Amino acid sequence: MDLNAYARYALFVVPSSAFYAAGAAWLGWDSVSGETVAHPSVPGVPVSVDALTEKPRKYGLHGTIKAPFALAPGQTEAALRAACRSFCADQPPVRLPGLKITRLNRFVAAVPTAPSSELGTLAAAAVEALDPFRAPLTEAEIARRRASRLTAAQDALLLRWGYPYVMDAFRFHLTLTGPHPQAEALQNALTAHLAPTLPSPFDITDLALMGEDGAGRFHLLNRFTLAAHPR
Repeated sequence: MDLNAYARYALFVVPSSAFYAAGAAWLGWDSVSGETVAHPSVPGVPVSVDALTEKPRKYGLHGTIKAPFALAPGQTEAALRAACRSFCADQPPVRLPGLKITRLNRFVAAVPTAPSSELGTLAAAAVEALDPFRAPLTEAEIARRRASRLTAAQDALLLRWGYPYVMDAFRFHLTLTGPHPQAEALQNALTAHLAPTLPSPFDITDLALMGEDGAGRFHLLNRFTLAAHPR
């Protein structure tokens, strides 16, 4: 019998570069090695790094492609791995011109320096392809998401796909902080700290299947290569 070892699964972009090492240290969690990492000392950060990164830490440095989900009844981790492998083998790699540090409302993230329709297409295809593996949201989960004051379009996406920021609402980003009123100061400090490691270009050549353990931290399970030639 195939036992599902994790509470939830997700499909992420997880960089494999100096930027990843710097970002994992900043967050305090390396999802690839499954180890905690000491926070660096970053000049200009006005608050405790540990408190500032508490919310994003458990996910590790990542960009969401398919948001975390529990497996649907009858589905297995082994079948999900196989589906991810098959999906990625049929998708082309994506090249972004680079990443920059910016504010998204009250938190700070790394985002592409220019929009990419190819990345949006990849994310939409992944959301649809893996949706049969996703357990339906509970009423409590729906209520928690709706507490964020979703638009009507986002609410419809939540009910259809289990997550409100997909398809036309998808905005790729790698979260670096939780919400904080001094986001501008944090943006400036993290730009200075991470600038030497920011990739340019940023090539997405694989997607990472992640599993959430009992403590709520995500671990790398597999990297699946994006193998198809660009269309």
